[in-house]
Amino acid sequence: MMSINKGKEIAEGSSGPAAVAVGAVVGGVGGVGGGDQRNPPPLSRYESQKRRDWNTFGQYLRNQRPPVALSQCNANHVLEFLRYLDQFGKTKVHLQGCVFFGQPEPPGPCTCPLRQAWGSLDALIGRLRAAYEENGGLPETNPFASGAIRIYLREVRDSQAKARGIPYKKKKKKRNPLKATEVSSTSFPIQQP
Repeated sequence: MMSINKGKEIAEGSSGPAAVAVGAVVGGVGGVGGGDQRNPPPLSRYESQKRRDWNTFGQYLRNQRPPVALSQCNANHVLEFLRYLDQFGKTKVHLQGCVFFGQPEPPGPCTCPLRQAWGSLDALIGRLRAAYEENGGLPETNPFASGAIRIYLREVRDSQAKARGIPYKKKKKKRNPLKATEVSSTSFPIQQP
């Protein structure tokens, strides 16, 4: 069974023992042939998190009884993984019977469960979706891109918004005013005399 710490690492994005082990494998030590070996540039925070998430998901599949091969993974396995991660969440989500249901800032404590925030799950799925294809998966068979996953995330978003009294507002895309005036191909503005 997967240790609680590994689940927490992916849920929280922390850098615990599993992340150190992954870093040790990725970074490598020395090399055969000595000589002028160059280290690859360090991974960005996003790339590091994506790798950590991918390794944790792979470990989750291996810990299933019976173990699930990545080639056999489907949207149901992804949904089970998301539900599994819920136990490591830090976001208070009030139940319908709670007196604080729908209040953004409740005046006191309650026994409602802590869950993964919708935004964290959405970002996780985005990273895993990219990692799947980077690791040889075909876009048309990507379980992270399944309609069932999108529906699940939408339901989590809507239920958390109601329970926490915080309406979800879609971010509007900013328009770039320079695109309409891109006449010159130089990077220096032409000054009028």
